[in-house]
Amino acid sequence: MRQLILGSSSKPRKQLLERLHLPFKIAAPDIDESPLSNETPVQLVQRLALEKARKIAESFPDALIIGADQVGVLDNEILTKPLTHENAINQLQKMSGENVEFLIGLCLLDSNNHTYQITLEKFSVTFRLLTSDMILTYLKKEDALQCAGSFKAEGLGIALVKEFHGEDFSALIGLPLIQLSNMLNQVGCGPLAVTRPTFEH
Repeated sequence: MRQLILGSSSKPRKQLLERLHLPFKIAAPDIDESPLSNETPVQLVQRLALEKARKIAESFPDALIIGADQVGVLDNEILTKPLTHENAINQLQKMSGENVEFLIGLCLLDSNNHTYQITLEKFSVTFRLLTSDMILTYLKKEDALQCAGSFKAEGLGIALVKEFHGEDFSALIGLPLIQLSNMLNQVGCGPLAVTRPTFEH
């Protein structure tokens, strides 16, 4: 079994990867996540997923490295992590009653030969009409400042939702497990790969 590295400090991503019952280590990449000039949301999340994986590869020269990035998109505006309470309020006010498309870039990089697989997952969320009191109560009870669009789908964010549209709910939380399993299968390290015991003579 190749060493598997999750290039993220996100607790939800760690919890998702644990569902595959594969041993892995965590390494947080330190990169600039700012969008480039004229960069589309799709280009942004795929570029950052790859850059995160490449950054971690510098420290793990023979490993399979997972990089992921996520943004929300509303009327062509990119919704990233709010980081501040004020930004979160502003984002949620804009999202009230609207349909927001969340884009998730996923990369699996083999640091031994620098080959990689990269994909994009989409998940749409239609939000309820949100009052100021609802938004303030949500932000008081849920730490969502590190979540794209201030939306923590695996937590209290579910109370903000009118309906979901997507194929893989794990993608909305930040790590598309269906696509990741497919990628791991391609390199012979899938979660259901048959492992045979070795015997010493």
